[in-house]
Formats: sequence, structure tokens, C-alpha cells
Amino acid sequence: MSLGAATVEETASTPPSPSPSSLQESEMRAPAEVDWHMLDKSRFFFLGAALFSGVSAALYPIVVLKTRQQVSSSNLSCFKMSFSIMRHEGLCGFYRGFGTSLMGTIPARALYMGALEVTKSSIGSTTVRLGFSDTTALAMANAAAGLSSAMAAQLVWTPVDVVSQRLMVDKCDRYRNGIDVLRKILWSDGLRGLYRGFGISILTYAPSNAVWWTSYSVVSQLLWSCLDRKAPEDSSDRGCRSGSRRPSVALAFQGLSAAAASGVSAAITMPLDTVKTRLQVMDGVVGEDGRRRAMTSFQTVRSLIREGGLRACYRGMGPRWASMAMSSTTMVTTYEFLKRLSVKDQDIFSFTTTSRK
Repeated sequence: MSLGAATVEETASTPPSPSPSSLQESEMRAPAEVDWHMLDKSRFFFLGAALFSGVSAALYPIVVLKTRQQVSSSNLSCFKMSFSIMRHEGLCGFYRGFGTSLMGTIPARALYMGALEVTKSSIGSTTVRLGFSDTTALAMANAAAGLSSAMAAQLVWTPVDVVSQRLMVDKCDRYRNGIDVLRKILWSDGLRGLYRGFGISILTYAPSNAVWWTSYSVVSQLLWSCLDRKAPEDSSDRGCRSGSRRPSVALAFQGLSAAAASGVSAAITMPLDTVKTRLQVMDGVVGEDGRRRAMTSFQTVRSLIREGGLRACYRGMGPRWASMAMSSTTMVTTYEFLKRLSVKDQDIFSFTTTSRK
């Protein structure tokens, strides 16, 4: 989404030598947004699947640690939990359910990225036409895009979460693999069992995504504005503002913005995430008729409060914030890189060579 910024095709072309005044005015701007219509869609989804699979593999152990803490009835610290997993299960314990998660993540991520870019592009252009400033339009577009992309992706992510999280916390070898979990859930609860916690997943991830993308947009704009104001005026320092240094500055700003947005989002939605995880993982309670039924959200909250008070709702906060910060920082820098790799008529090899200069 351009929102008044130069297009990628324009910024990629070789410009004439700028005057010092034009250098000062133009080179400190944030990198131009890559809009949906600029992307080669097949390249975008193919490269995205490869890049994000690697990122998911690197960050998966933290997700396992967070999930174990959330379903634990004791207040073990993340360090003690990590030590326990390594001692009793080895390194493989940190990758329980990874294959299942990866198979589901690829289509879910494709849905997420598609909904994100389409919504951001359409809402952004609409808000600009309605007279909003570029900054406000970008924040509104990011909020709407985060909301819609999370809702679309949960159609796939919720069943994947239900299956993979059961494998993560399975200590008694009740399940052989993801297929076995799927079969047993369908046998006992039907299709409804795969979507256990779907409503609270939407309540958790849709606002979380909206808050995250809005915070990311606002913090990013603030950082670029501060850099604009504090940039030295003398010509000896203009090299710091040149295009050759901008990729590293943009990368640092993307990382800082993502980490800040993760802190805000994690703090707001942590109790909902804990309740959601318990709903999806716990077997339920035995009713008066002797049949086991899934716990309701209210019963889950009451059980948590009884175990450890309000603090219990924030179990796994440290790993979740770390996971979100590392994941979002890695994801957003990878995502921005992916979008620039996927621009139509863009030679991948020439782009990567230029990026390293």
C-alpha cells in the first residue's frame, strides 16, 4: 500500500545524482510500502511457505514451553520447565507435534498473508480517499488487516492447535502421532472437537493481531519521525542517511517496532490465551451421568483462579512475550523481505545482491 509514498518500481530505478537538499528530504523517509497489486502471487506464496517454515522450526521450542506452563497445575518457572523437559524427554521434547503444526501452518499462513495484504490495500486506499492523513490511514488499515487475517487463519489454525498442543503436553504416550490424535478427537467429539476453543481463539487472536499491527505501524512511524528530527544537518553525516545504510536502519526499526507491539499485545490478551489453551488441551470434567464433557470457558477460568488466583491467568507470560517478540521480529523482517522479493518483474538474485550492498 503506497499511501502517498513512492512505488517500489520508482525507488528501485537508478535516480539522477541528488542535490544535498533533496538528499536530506528524501533519504530519511521510511521505505515505501509494497502493495498487493505489485506482488507476483505465486512467488509470494511459494517463497513465503519456505521462509516461514524455517522461522517456525526455530521458534517452536518456545511455543512448547509456553503451552506446558499454561496447562501445568503448578507455578514452575520457564527455566525449571525447560530443565524438566530436557531432562526427561531430551531435545525431542521441545519438538513434540512439530510435523503436525508445520503441515497446518503452511495453508494457514497463506490464508493469513492473503487476507492481510488484500485488506490492508483496500482499507488503506479507501481511508485516504475519505480524507484521512497517511499515518492515520496506515494505522486503520493495519488494524483492519490484522483483524481479518487472524479470523481467516483461525479456520485452519484452530484444528492444528488442538492436535499439535495435545502432542506437546502428552507425557504418557497416549498418542502415536498427529493422525492418531485427529482420529481419537473425531471419534470422541466429532468435528466439533477439532474446533474446541474456536470462539475464544477469535477473541484472543483477532484483537491481538489488530493491536499488534496498529502498534507496529504507530511505533514504526514514531521511530522514523524521530530519526527525521534528530538527523544531523552537516554534509559529513549524510552518509548515515544514504540508501546504502538505509536497509540496516529499516531492519532495526522493524525489529524494535515488532518487539514493542508484541509487549502491548501479549499483556492485553494473555488471560484469554491461557483459557484458550486449557480449553483445547484439557480432557474436560465428568458430569453427574458419568460422561466426560468439555469444560466451558467459565469453568476453565474458575479452575484457574482456584489454582493460583489472577496470577494463574498469566502463566507462561514470559515465554509468550519472548515467543511473540522473537517470532514477530523475525516474521515481520522476513515478511518485508519476502514482499520485496515477490515484486513483479523483480529479479530475485539482483535484489539480494543489491540488498547486501
